[in-house]
Amino acid sequence: MKVVVIGGGMAGARLVSDARLRGADITLFGAEPRLPYNRVLLSGVLAETTRESQLATPLPDDVDVRSGLRVTAIDRAARQVVAEDGSRARYDVCVLATGSEPLMPPVPGIERTLPFRTLDDCERILARARTARHAVVIGGGLLGIEAARGLAVRGNRVTIVHLAGHLMERQLDAHGGDILARTLAGLGITVHVGVSVAAVEPGGVVLADGASIEADLVITSCGVRPVTSLAQDAGLAVERGIVVDDRLRTDDPAVYAIGECAQHRGVTYGLVGPCWDQAAVLAAHLAGEPVRYRGSQVVTRLKAPSLEVASLGDVHAEGETVTFSHPAAGIYRKLVIRDHRLAGAILLGRGDAVGTLTQLYDRQSRVPAVRESLLFPELAAHEPAHDPARLPGTSTVCHCNGVSKDRIRTAWLAGADTAAAIGRETHAGTGCGTCLTAIESLLGSFGDALAPVAEAG
Repeated sequence: MKVVVIGGGMAGARLVSDARLRGADITLFGAEPRLPYNRVLLSGVLAETTRESQLATPLPDDVDVRSGLRVTAIDRAARQVVAEDGSRARYDVCVLATGSEPLMPPVPGIERTLPFRTLDDCERILARARTARHAVVIGGGLLGIEAARGLAVRGNRVTIVHLAGHLMERQLDAHGGDILARTLAGLGITVHVGVSVAAVEPGGVVLADGASIEADLVITSCGVRPVTSLAQDAGLAVERGIVVDDRLRTDDPAVYAIGECAQHRGVTYGLVGPCWDQAAVLAAHLAGEPVRYRGSQVVTRLKAPSLEVASLGDVHAEGETVTFSHPAAGIYRKLVIRDHRLAGAILLGRGDAVGTLTQLYDRQSRVPAVRESLLFPELAAHEPAHDPARLPGTSTVCHCNGVSKDRIRTAWLAGADTAAAIGRETHAGTGCGTCLTAIESLLGSFGDALAPVAEAG
């Protein structure tokens, strides 16, 4: 089987590295002039706490990787893709993993700003940041806050300007957004919400109310849109994204789409977890397994130093709500419970409840009657979430990659005795990296459990 994957981002790279496709003849086209890398860690690159080499995504040796070569057309009749250099590649299966591109608002002077999306973007931002006195980030969503925090960590003075009434309005409610803004202020980041930018000038930005903010570096992070032009030019069904079915197949049975460019049951995803879910389902399908993609549970985590933010599911849903708020400490916790199950959750501040809540949300288990045990698992001695060794074997440890405790133990028994080795074998810990401490704790507990047996022998 000849498989051509268009797009070297995190979805495309994950697909071609899936063990179930071993033996397939795979060609991977990537528009960026570098091998695939982990975009989740880009805020660390901006803060200069993460080296570029730490972003590398290993690929199988037998994959034909064509980096820096953009595909310009799909010849569906001949089952070939055409690259910008005129070369062609034949396929039995073509997979579109073209990702998304930054939205640039129609504001005069917007071309003076820099997007925050790729490693090249990071390098351009850093080159300016090293001499910049003040940076403005237009957009207070997930990536905008990560960019702002990255710059603040390295010593830049930063201001966020956000159109909505509060930060991260998709993942947080108004109270959570206000507490996040207070936390950012304590970290030296000024936040303006409910304001729009009228123009970007050489000396800074002008707001719609006439006020101006001086800046010698302006970053735009106003959302993304799926890259669908290649599919549209090929005559495939496109709405907001490239329309796919439960097999992730377009209306051409030889062409599939995954990742941020794909639209499944009317939904497009902009997070890495669903992209990897889709890659795993498609790899299984191409290997002949009877699988279907039913959609993904959305778990958002802000990845920036000194910021603990997690959002699960629909935090704006109707239902029973349970909240705890301590603004001075930067702590806010909210549960939305519907039909005795967790529909959504917000966690700001200490992240000790994330494990318990994510398990409940993923499994859609009934929530306990004592709600405070969810908000404060440290108060309930029977709760195992704060101790990875006490988690049930089926519990998910790495939520970016859907890796369970049992899967990690199996890899450990096969000889993967370090977190890095576990990552190579299972992908656990290779996403946002927040589970690495739990993985290391598990490895230690596995060894402790076997120690008496070894001594007895």
